[in-house]
Amino acid sequence: MILMVCSLIAVVDGDSVKCDGQNIRLIGDGAPFKSGFDTPKTYRPKCQQELELGRAATTRTRELVRDAVGIEDTGKHDHYGRALGRLILKNGKTAGEVLIEEGYAKPWKPKSKIDWCR
Repeated sequence: MILMVCSLIAVVDGDSVKCDGQNIRLIGDGAPFKSGFDTPKTYRPKCQQELELGRAATTRTRELVRDAVGIEDTGKHDHYGRALGRLILKNGKTAGEVLIEEGYAKPWKPKSKIDWCR
């Protein structure tokens, strides 16, 4: 495991952070491009419910960042150029695991579409 050294981790939304300004897409326990987690969007949400759920997920991710030991770099990048990584918590879990367990996120697989507006 290669941990990124970040002097500042800033939360963008429930499943994205910045490590000293570098965009990181969190994938939880997933394998790059095969599995991971998704949270509701706060940027261009499809409905008010998605916006509210996204804000709650973002708030929870901010709390989890305070309990993090670092970001594990997978060495891969998504199609937006963001590094894919795992936010590792002091208890050994990933932020993705916790967000799914607590209902702030859902598991993600390629080509899956999650409707947060239902």
